[in-house]
Amino acid sequence: MKTQYYTASSLDGFIATEDDSLDWLFPLADLNDSSYPEFIAEVGALTMGAATYEWILRNSDKVAAETGSPWPYTQPVWVFTNRVLPTIEGAEIRFVKGDVRRVHNEMVVAAGTKNIWIVGGGDLAGQFYDAGLLDELIIQIGSVTLGSGKQLFPRRVLSPTLSLLSVRHMGAGMVELRYGVRS
Repeated sequence: MKTQYYTASSLDGFIATEDDSLDWLFPLADLNDSSYPEFIAEVGALTMGAATYEWILRNSDKVAAETGSPWPYTQPVWVFTNRVLPTIEGAEIRFVKGDVRRVHNEMVVAAGTKNIWIVGGGDLAGQFYDAGLLDELIIQIGSVTLGSGKQLFPRRVLSPTLSLLSVRHMGAGMVELRYGVRS
């Protein structure tokens, strides 16, 4: 079982624009030509921040076009938020706040032998890293630059903490980098 931050980034290190748009991402690659199908098959629990959750709600038509469903997860999901957010009927969602260590223990139990996916954002993944709970970063880098926006991983990580495990070419517009986190 691993805790993995699986995300896409612009070439200059942003996962979304300042207004949380991911429109830059969709023209770059086909989800089915990526590692996503095999990745999601090994996920037993997910976590995301409020901005990611709200993006899914606002863009349910785009999500459905990419994944086949406006709420694409059958696994239990923990959403970190300090606000009251709308729920999705039929989805197994827990709204939480506070220390990621406490929530991680619950997620480990729910995931069983499968992995935990930190969907986004970058600061939430950074909190798992800070707590020593992040095992891998899987980053699909697109051939675009945004100039500014939401940072991929707003932490200072100096070598040799990350170890490059693999590189995967994805069509004409993306590459996937997989890093292991050494403790």
